[in-house]
Amino acid sequence: MIANIQISDALLVQNYVAGNEEALSTLIKRHESRIYGFIYSKISDRDISNDIFQDTFIKVIKTLKSNSYNEEGKFLPWVMRISHNLIIDHYRRTKKMPLFRETEDFSIFSVMTDDSISIESKLISDQIELDLKKLIEELPIDQKEVLVMRMYQDMSFKEISEITGVSINTSLGRMRYALLNLRKVIDKHQIVLTN
Repeated sequence: MIANIQISDALLVQNYVAGNEEALSTLIKRHESRIYGFIYSKISDRDISNDIFQDTFIKVIKTLKSNSYNEEGKFLPWVMRISHNLIIDHYRRTKKMPLFRETEDFSIFSVMTDDSISIESKLISDQIELDLKKLIEELPIDQKEVLVMRMYQDMSFKEISEITGVSINTSLGRMRYALLNLRKVIDKHQIVLTN
């Protein structure tokens, strides 16, 4: 079917602003797992994450309807920045600083996904995953944030800098320090992260 040809985000935004409601649902479907995953990685609560996801798109709709959107060709980083700001607002309201907590049904640190691995390998990979989570928990919040976005959410440093509001160089620096700090902790405790 010809209609399945990938239409760019920018064109979908134009179509939506021009009155095509379907264009917005295409955009949401295209990016929902990445945006929701990003929100959930910071909140670790399904209901609150759903609320923030909804609020993000309410804000997106309001901005697009008011014709004040001008992030040409940068739809996803723009939406991620909106959700990032809403997450910060949530923590300000609840007076809590974000922790990278996780639950059993969602783990951004999945080391292995192959169902065919043996029980022994699974136990080892689970242990590695736990060790890695503990190590990452020890990092300063800014380094942890960049590491999670880069390694586990597959974002570019450009996207990370746009979402966090710092320069690409700062993002790169934070990533470097995160990896150096992880290496120090691994060496200090003589942890083996291979299976």
